[in-house]
Amino acid sequence: MKQKVYLGIDTSCYTTSVAVLDEAGNLVGEARKILDVKPGRCGLQQSEMVFQHTRNLPNLMEEVLLGKDYEIVAIGVSGYPRPLENSYMPAFLAGTGVARTLAAATGAKLHIVSHQENHLEAGVWRAGGPEAERFLLLHASGGTTDMILAEKQADGRFKLTEVGGSIDLHAGQFIDRVGVALGLQFPTGPHLEKLAATADEAQMIELPVSVRKMNVSLSGPATAALRKLEAGADGAALALGVQYALAETFTRMLRNGAAEYKVNAVLLVGGVASNSYIRKHVTEKLAKRRVSVWVPEGRFSCDNATGNAAFAWRMNK
Repeated sequence: MKQKVYLGIDTSCYTTSVAVLDEAGNLVGEARKILDVKPGRCGLQQSEMVFQHTRNLPNLMEEVLLGKDYEIVAIGVSGYPRPLENSYMPAFLAGTGVARTLAAATGAKLHIVSHQENHLEAGVWRAGGPEAERFLLLHASGGTTDMILAEKQADGRFKLTEVGGSIDLHAGQFIDRVGVALGLQFPTGPHLEKLAATADEAQMIELPVSVRKMNVSLSGPATAALRKLEAGADGAALALGVQYALAETFTRMLRNGAAEYKVNAVLLVGGVASNSYIRKHVTEKLAKRRVSVWVPEGRFSCDNATGNAAFAWRMNK
């Protein structure tokens, strides 16, 4: 008898991802490939992303499906960045094209959701919560620094309402601008975290934190960091300062949001939220305000397809 499974596909800015869950919601297959970015560059054009996703997907699909006696019940795929009208990014066409073709060929149910919902579903699936009907979601990555009020609906989906975020740079852009200036390979997040871990905390270089209610500005801290680097600042001490500035920024905006919307649970997702220093700082600070913080392990916080697989499973189990 074929094993019934649920497939997830995500083709984000810098990662091609495929994941498979079984009928119990357990991960039975996963593959991902970070897109290639030439040293010294701070990103890719959309056409380059689509090309690399198109090249990567067959290999990843073969890795998780070839030789397996699976019956694909449902497929979840990221079709656009946010759950908003006119939200669009060409990179997601690579994933939706494969998902639609596979659904038509197999009869599997197809669920096209936003990349942001994929992150939320991955977080809830892996962290086991929040269990509250209303909570705050902080999605922090290279293309997003959004604070969102998540409210569970009768059909099981979440209504997502943006209630705060960055008015200029996104958190990942802040990290990458400083990281590339430090000579780190893009995307620089993991490399910057390793560099920061070698710093003496007493020597941490302080950067400004700009939070106004639930909105934040990261262009000022980024400019300050680059100026300090030009003036000869120690790279490790500066990297630690970047982490602290982001962690404190997130803490303050979430503290304000929790008070404003009277919630006591927060879910952290996104590539920047996979940083262990930031996760620890935010969790400890918000605990003093009796706000619980839920964080999936790092590899399920950054871009991956498990959230889409989990959504397909949750909607059809």
